[in-house]
Amino acid sequence: MFIRKRKNPSGSISIQIIDKSNGKYKVVETIACVKDKKELEFYLAKAESRLKQLNPNLFDTVEFNEKKHRFIGIKNKEISVVGPDIIFGYIMEYIGCDKVLKKLKEKELFKQLVLSRIIDPGSKLNLIDYLYIYKHQNLDKNEIYRFLDTLSLNLKDKIEQCIFEYTSMVTGGIRVSFYDVTTLYFEASSEDDLRKVGFSKDGKFTKPQIILGLLTSLEGYPLGFEIHEGNCYEGKTFIPMLEKFQKKFNIEKPIVVADSGLLSKANILELEKLNYRYILGARIKSSSSEIKNKIVSLNLNDEKNIETIYFSKNQKMIVSYSQQRAKKIDIQEQKIMRN
Repeated sequence: MFIRKRKNPSGSISIQIIDKSNGKYKVVETIACVKDKKELEFYLAKAESRLKQLNPNLFDTVEFNEKKHRFIGIKNKEISVVGPDIIFGYIMEYIGCDKVLKKLKEKELFKQLVLSRIIDPGSKLNLIDYLYIYKHQNLDKNEIYRFLDTLSLNLKDKIEQCIFEYTSMVTGGIRVSFYDVTTLYFEASSEDDLRKVGFSKDGKFTKPQIILGLLTSLEGYPLGFEIHEGNCYEGKTFIPMLEKFQKKFNIEKPIVVADSGLLSKANILELEKLNYRYILGARIKSSSSEIKNKIVSLNLNDEKNIETIYFSKNQKMIVSYSQQRAKKIDIQEQKIMRN
């Protein structure tokens, strides 16, 4: 509740106590209707007193004042942020990662490296600033690099095992998996065995980069990732990742979903050869003239907006129409023609 001064057409001012709930304002009480400035000050003070009576005290006044005096003297350097550690730290334990991390000598440092990617994504230097500002911890960057050098190569496998077990438990099994890749570039002037200049999704074509391939469940849970050389064709990362994942966890081959960038004839033939069921995005503009003609002949519209074109016993194309997408393309084409 709060006090409102409302000017009336007659020139007087109404002093009211207002309650706001569910987005609506309700007049709880009208204290007075005044024209004189002195009267206004008097009734505003009276309204303040009445407001305190109407608002229930959340804390005992004496106890609250004592706590208030304690808080007044607190400085920023005496405040430590613990919320992220409590919430995300619990999640890490809940999904089973804690049993892997407890074997690490620097468990807390590893935990902070992970949590910082969620809370305040940035470089390792950014982590140092974050720990200093919010947790008052002094950390040298060389400590981080030395720690990373001590991590065993099988730590990734152990964490992926934890994630797989948790995902299988909450989803009832891995029946569908999504695969996609992205590029991560480095502010460096030279290449090495892994960081190579290649096709960049960030538009940084002169910077060395790596390719990151990520496999997720139908619900969006990460299942595993692989890192590849920056100049590697993304289509070549697809099949090896699937095979490695399927054999590693000894599961039935899932239905694979991927975008059109991975739609090469070689990949499709390999998927069928390995008996994978798949859903791949297709680009109409890069399809053959025969397929384009078939799509046009479907005469899709708002009422009839989805059709299927069969190529063979094992392969078909599902074509859909979106009026919103059609309008967007039409606007783009008109802009191009005007320019």
